Amino acid sequence: MIQEKVRVPDFASMKAHRHRITMLTAYDYSFARIFDRAGIDAILVGDSLATTFRGEQTTLAVTVDEVVYHTRAVVRARERALVVADMPFLSYQVSAEDALRNAGRLIKEGGAEAIKLEGGTAIAETIRRIAAIDIPVMGHIGLTPQSVHRMGGHRVQGRKSGRGAGCRERLIDDALAVEAAGAFAMVIEGVPPSLAREITSRVSIPTIGIGAGSDCDGQVLVMHDMLGLNDSFKPRFAKSFADLGRSAAAATECYIREVREGHFPAAEHCYREAREN
Repeated sequence: MIQEKVRVPDFASMKAHRHRITMLTAYDYSFARIFDRAGIDAILVGDSLATTFRGEQTTLAVTVDEVVYHTRAVVRARERALVVADMPFLSYQVSAEDALRNAGRLIKEGGAEAIKLEGGTAIAETIRRIAAIDIPVMGHIGLTPQSVHRMGGHRVQGRKSGRGAGCRERLIDDALAVEAAGAFAMVIEGVPPSLAREITSRVSIPTIGIGAGSDCDGQVLVMHDMLGLNDSFKPRFAKSFADLGRSAAAATECYIREVREGHFPAAEHCYREAREN
């Protein structure tokens, strides 16, 4: 549907025309370039870089400086996709002033075109303040990784009825609050498909699912899960569309063998001697 550069208003158009939105995480120039040329609609520079790049157990240690750094690398590769940068833990929860300053850094220094933050009703005023200065905001409700300690791990949300944290009616309230605050889209993570379907039908902004079933307006995956590069933990909802981890291991073994046996570098990999006059 969108052949030219994808921009924030295009998300609303894609929902209206039932054109499924595609999004992947990326953290460097090389993979961002591959995804962009393949036609991905949006690239998320996620705080998941903590677990994918650094081997952390949670996303909590990521800093704004780190997200700025990775966003700049992704933006250099992007020609078509919308680039969204995650706001890391404690970059927006302490005060509205902090939130505005850090969101501005991701746009100004990182080159992102939108930011994403986690939370619903409790963070709605922060979303409103950021959106009011024309920084596009993508919300994120359901299983919110920055709330890992409150949830007791990365656990499915919305299974129980009620308005307590993580309960079904509370998540509907969260979605409506994120929409009312001015977000242009929202990620719904780790909830039963029936709840994601209800939220998607009730809000006017696009929903992007991850572990939320197929009835959202789009889908997002962590690139390491999608490419088969994550051998330590694979969530139930993730599908590997390639096995690059095994391919990389095989290539490395072949390289080691050829070096040790003296087959690499061969003549075609060496520079010629200088010619005599």
